Amino acid sequence: MKTVMRPFLGKKSLLAAALGLLALTGLAVQPAAAEERAKDLFSAKKLPAATAAQSIGFYSKGCFAGGVAIPMDGPTWEVMRPSRNRRWGHPAMIAVIEQLSRDAAADGWPGLLIGDISQPRGGPMMTGHASHQIGLDADIWLTPMPSRPLSTAQRESMSATLMVDEKTHLVKDALWTPAHTKLLKRAASYSQVERILVNPGIKKKLCDTVKGDRSWLRKIRPFWGHDYHFHMRIGCQPGSPGCKAQEATPADDGCGEPLAWWFTQEPWRPNKNPDAPKARDLMTMANLPSQCRAVLDAPGPASAEAATYHGGSVPVAVAAPEPEAPSLPATTASGTAGLPSAVNAFTATPEIGVPLPRPRPPGN
Repeated sequence: MKTVMRPFLGKKSLLAAALGLLALTGLAVQPAAAEERAKDLFSAKKLPAATAAQSIGFYSKGCFAGGVAIPMDGPTWEVMRPSRNRRWGHPAMIAVIEQLSRDAAADGWPGLLIGDISQPRGGPMMTGHASHQIGLDADIWLTPMPSRPLSTAQRESMSATLMVDEKTHLVKDALWTPAHTKLLKRAASYSQVERILVNPGIKKKLCDTVKGDRSWLRKIRPFWGHDYHFHMRIGCQPGSPGCKAQEATPADDGCGEPLAWWFTQEPWRPNKNPDAPKARDLMTMANLPSQCRAVLDAPGPASAEAATYHGGSVPVAVAAPEPEAPSLPATTASGTAGLPSAVNAFTATPEIGVPLPRPRPPGN
């Protein structure tokens, strides 16, 4: 009996043979089209979804509808980096910023320089933040507003003042003033504000210097970066059943052992995987709450001015006339009010060196 010897095929050869056979029969598997990144979709929206205000999802994974813009200029504030088009937020967030600007001015602070709040419909951003996605976060510079109005070019290029020494992680005493402390205390005084993120050095400065009532210090939380601005976060608002709340801050002043950890070597060790992509760069619509698709598809207002908060009884944005569009899931509209006014050309973000929140140090 004659034995027929078959040539041995490795796994790669078998796979190649199988694919070749499928190609001949017209059954070759086509690669699935790459799903578009959520940050590309949300950053392309220049106006908000003109619906009832609601935040959907979590601060670092979500979106929001019914957003309003803070005016580019106010009596006690100016918007920085206007070309980013990140002056949008839930009406409650914008109202808190305006209130802070007025109260801080009464306390002696010259006026707020307002950094990023959110994109018109939230969602992940092209650059910078992991959070700021549901309209309930805002960055306020620790640089006081100049006495003379800033030009558009100055707002795009002016550098913020870095308050912390990068080597010692301590506040630069020559720059810190009692007015900075008073500003943070005022922001923490609002019941809507749940936490304020600052550089660990700033938290330590407060812990070392604040006398008398220290209860507000529990809202001041240390985090990487945040050395030229503070990050103010409010809680989920009425009418937002899909908003996921963050864990409450501890009841103590936060000046004990958890703060001491920030002044060890551990928090500042190089990232073991510095080239790993950020979550915002990987998110697709499948990673976000399903309602965010309706937020993207919802009609927008006629203009940015139509969705600018004027701080009184001016209604939130009304959609521009257009064919009927998908509606968002039913919600209860909370008592949202209007905002102040300004103009925004929505120009593309220029390639310039603007300060962004710095994450954990990368590896060498």
